[in-house]
Amino acid sequence: MATTAAANGLHLPSLSISGFRGIKRLRMPELGQVTLLGGKNSSGKTTVLEAVRAYAARGRQLSALIEGRDEYSTSLDEDGDKVAVPDPAALFHGRTVSRTSEMLIGPDIATADRLSIKAVPSDEPIGVFQELSQLESLESLVIHVEFGNGKRMMSWPPPPTARLPGRTMPPSFYRRYPKRRDASTDLPSALNAHWLGPGVVSNRQLADLWADIMLTDAEDRATRALEMVVGDPVDRIAMFASRTRQMEHQVSVRLRDQTTPVPLRSLGDGAVRVFAVALALANASGGFLFIDEAENGIHHTVHPDFWRMVLQAALDGDVQVLATTHSFSCVRGFALACAESETRQGVYVRLERRSDETKAITYTRDELEVVAEQGIEVR
Repeated sequence: MATTAAANGLHLPSLSISGFRGIKRLRMPELGQVTLLGGKNSSGKTTVLEAVRAYAARGRQLSALIEGRDEYSTSLDEDGDKVAVPDPAALFHGRTVSRTSEMLIGPDIATADRLSIKAVPSDEPIGVFQELSQLESLESLVIHVEFGNGKRMMSWPPPPTARLPGRTMPPSFYRRYPKRRDASTDLPSALNAHWLGPGVVSNRQLADLWADIMLTDAEDRATRALEMVVGDPVDRIAMFASRTRQMEHQVSVRLRDQTTPVPLRSLGDGAVRVFAVALALANASGGFLFIDEAENGIHHTVHPDFWRMVLQAALDGDVQVLATTHSFSCVRGFALACAESETRQGVYVRLERRSDETKAITYTRDELEVVAEQGIEVR
């Protein structure tokens, strides 16, 4: 039985990860409409987000995960010159690749479809990789991706001119074996997904997110979200190209009772963060939103309202949210918002790493209520 959704309507009702980055094996029996991950540094919080991001993309855009952490290795181009290429070994547990290297990501259900990724050294071909291996150096790899009945092969490192992941084989392969171009079965379509990192969101990214929801009901939701940070009613928000900054995008806000608009960034990082989350929630309809270090820039007094907004928007837009935090006030605000919710849509999970093992401790709604009432430390 294939399954990207479950009886509760979630795209990913539970999670199992093995062999991905620093996670040898991890089981999370329950995810929510909104799942908040806590834990010490290097406990694997961001890695979980990246794993689910790879799952949502059905194994596409692997290079984006690698480049996001500046993980490169050196290869040779067609002229024999050294070039930096994304290092796929960085995605596998132990940062090494062998004939047994494989990562599995998907629901914690035996019958569900999972994402499988293998990196096979080209001097150890399997099946249809035989002919490709004859064209590659011993240092190259073949990335084998499977999801459900879909399969895909990618040579690695790619040619320097390739636009990853658009070209999956080097030009020499197409010239020599033109009939093998479609040797792979198409993977299922990727799910809609958006990522907000811990840094301040750029004006260009805000403008792109705004363009897709402008003049819709989601625009009003984003405006109301901004109000809970600035504390004053917001009449209008405008995006335009600044003539004084080489046509860079600028976001301006008109507060009620003020005649002159002000730049969004003048209202503080918290205003930018909350506004970006509201826009991303609207854009991620029917898919996933990943928020790394959700609390960044947001004052602790705003956390309960922030999570109320996220919980409601996620439910309304069929968005499954996975977020991380280091802040106890963020966890407490999440607990308060979840305790008030009539539906059991919020789940808090604390990750713990001991030696080479990663463990997930899930808090029930009742436990979150106790956390909210008594301020118990659960990070």
